[in-house]
Amino acid sequence: MSDVVITVDVSAAEPPYEQVRAQLAGLIARGNLAEGDRLPTVRALAGDLGLAVNTVARAYKELEAEGLVTTRRRAGTVVAGGGHATDVALHRSAAAYALSAAKAGLSESAAIDLVRAALREART
Repeated sequence: MSDVVITVDVSAAEPPYEQVRAQLAGLIARGNLAEGDRLPTVRALAGDLGLAVNTVARAYKELEAEGLVTTRRRAGTVVAGGGHATDVALHRSAAAYALSAAKAGLSESAAIDLVRAALREART
């Protein structure tokens, strides 16, 4: 996780634990953090971010409740396997589509309309 950056804006309306949770969940969804990757200890991340240990612990507990990470006594907190693999693949596909749509000069609404049409076709 050394190349992954988490930032917290203490002046933001969103609580710090939610900022940490959302950023880690996003990194997992995008595949920046892969199955089995170890997260920093709660104490280490709290120290790096200048947060209370309980704040980071809450973020980790929320991620665990979502099934994105697992925590084991001696192994620490690691990115969970299985359940989020589809999310990661879909995010990559969506990112690739967005890039293609932008390069083609499509407006946001036109690109979204194409996705809606494709979803309708997929459901029939």
